[in-house]
Amino acid sequence: MNETVRLGHGSQFIEIPQQTWEEHVAGSAEHTKETLSFMSLDHHRVRYFVVDALVRSGKALPPARISQALELPLDQTYSILDDLERNLLFLVRNKEGAVFWAYPVTVERTPHRLTFDSGERLYGA
Repeated sequence: MNETVRLGHGSQFIEIPQQTWEEHVAGSAEHTKETLSFMSLDHHRVRYFVVDALVRSGKALPPARISQALELPLDQTYSILDDLERNLLFLVRNKEGAVFWAYPVTVERTPHRLTFDSGERLYGA
């Protein structure tokens, strides 16, 4: 039996061999692992904190607030923010240096309005 996977493409479905799809998924996982290899535990902590804090506060986050909340030295926080902004565009800072966009959310108005189970509302990045 020739196994296939159906994928939606616009208003059409296309069929691809299951083996091709599985190879693509395996390759994507390896690529993601390589792409994220620059991130230390503190990089992950900063990213998770920023996304959560943007949702909770609805306001841009200055580096000093991130540093204090995570008990990281301010210079290390700046370095991590630089890395996250440069690599894969995980976040974006405004001209004052405060994070206002951290995938998948932003405090800036977009057409994508999000409502969380907790009741908070924010815009999708």
